[in-house]
Amino acid sequence: MGNKITGQTQLAGLIAHPARHSISPKIQNMAFTHNKMDACYLAFDVLPENLKDSIEGIRSLNLIGVNLSMPHKQAVIPLLDELSPEAQLIGAVNTIVNQKGKLIGYNTDGIGFIQSLTEEGIDIVGKKMVLLGTGGAATAIMCQAALDGIASIAIISRHGENYEKAKQKIATLLEATTCQIQLISAEHETEISKACQDADLLVNATNVGMGEPSVALPFIKREDLRTKLIVIDIIYYPKETYLLQCAREIGAQTVNGLGMLV
Repeated sequence: MGNKITGQTQLAGLIAHPARHSISPKIQNMAFTHNKMDACYLAFDVLPENLKDSIEGIRSLNLIGVNLSMPHKQAVIPLLDELSPEAQLIGAVNTIVNQKGKLIGYNTDGIGFIQSLTEEGIDIVGKKMVLLGTGGAATAIMCQAALDGIASIAIISRHGENYEKAKQKIATLLEATTCQIQLISAEHETEISKACQDADLLVNATNVGMGEPSVALPFIKREDLRTKLIVIDIIYYPKETYLLQCAREIGAQTVNGLGMLV
């Protein structure tokens, strides 16, 4: 960080769990320095049970704002004063801005995802996608992809609260867009394999593979991958998850989550 800390230095940060692997502080502090802002950005590793206190801390410590990552993007909503239209539609927040003690939630995940694909020369219009997960990031990707002209999305998820929320979100998108969307239970391996064989893109929006090296695959089998499938993992640490490694080894195009972050 080029700037020195002063009594006027403003504070921003990342609230996530885990958070220590994040490169957001490096990126954001470089941006502050480049723009000659007297501010610094830190990573806060916050357990779910401490989220409420952390959000109150934004007000009490007068942070200018924070980014949120897994697993807080949906749980934070009741703790905020206001949501932007896209955050309301998606039902998840990845950015909080503190406007004189009023905390406003935004979601830039979906737009960031589409932009990162565009930079890789990938056009989603008319394509078929398999989306792994129904959390906040997955929901943002589903909504933005549907709005931007993807032909179909097969969403894979375990049964639970997010699964039921996804049903409601799908119903809204089916009315608002021409995208065909189906929700497949993670237990239905045959349906998952068929969806992968029909797809142009496979997107992992779960946290499987994040942080420490892992040989786990999220909801799919290695045999579900194929050369012509574009495989995207929104995780950026490690740069190559086991999913991306498996895809690369069979000659498939792979994209990690770094472009979405930046």
